[in-house]
Amino acid sequence: MKFLTNEVKIALVAIAGIVILFAGMHFLKGLTLFSSSNNYYALFSDVSGLSVSSPVYANGYRVGVVEGIDYDYSRPDRIVAVIGLDKQLSLPRGTAAEISSDLLGNVKLELKFGPDPTSLMARGDTILGGKQQGLMGRAAGMMPQVEQMLPKLDSILASLNMLLADTAIRHSLHNIDDITTTLTATTQQLNSLSQSLNRQVPQMMTKADGVLTNTEGITGKLNGIDFAATMLKVDATMLNLQQATDQLNSNNGTLGLLMRDPSLYNNLNATMQSADSLLIDLRQHPKRYVHFSVFGKKDN
Repeated sequence: MKFLTNEVKIALVAIAGIVILFAGMHFLKGLTLFSSSNNYYALFSDVSGLSVSSPVYANGYRVGVVEGIDYDYSRPDRIVAVIGLDKQLSLPRGTAAEISSDLLGNVKLELKFGPDPTSLMARGDTILGGKQQGLMGRAAGMMPQVEQMLPKLDSILASLNMLLADTAIRHSLHNIDDITTTLTATTQQLNSLSQSLNRQVPQMMTKADGVLTNTEGITGKLNGIDFAATMLKVDATMLNLQQATDQLNSNNGTLGLLMRDPSLYNNLNATMQSADSLLIDLRQHPKRYVHFSVFGKKDN
């Protein structure tokens, strides 16, 4: 009798398919068919997002997988997760497990090692679990504060709407636009003035150089003047003038006598009066002083 009949072949293929399917499911879940890991138990009060086959990490490196989750209906606050860790990994006492998630929603279990690496936990011990306050957790924690701020935000938005609806705001914005236009024109004028000054500055500097040159020439001429000799001449002139003034103020000399002697003045005044009387009489009686005769001198 032949052993490998068609029925046996079909049965072997079916068994192999079942084994492969079972192994593939475990592989997709992250589990191994023949376990070579140490099992520990993590105690949680909330396992939101955590599931069987969730990865377990230590310091960013994958060291195991969640193999099962047991929910105690009599004590809902005590949820036990069975985690399988690599046999080469030893856990210090005080190690904790935290559920964390990234922005894409992938959930993992993060191990936080205890402080004493010499005191190790035994296989099958219980690890305290918790939930990491990641970005989403912090955002959820801020929701009560956000809810308290919403009425204030509504009031602020309503006030902003009232301000934007006010015509004075529109007029102010229009005025600001006019001011901006004026400032732009002023800036253009200032730019034109600056360009004009830039063109005129070389000419002004040339003229200034000429003025400085003339000034230097005048300064040189002034430096060439003998001020000491000039001042000596000025002093001599002042001395002569002082002497002439002293002579005029004294009774010596004709000018001094004319200025200070009243008798000379009176004599001159009397002489002028006599001369004036003589001229008057001469005009009135010229025959007394001049005699004309055609036939000669008349005998008296």
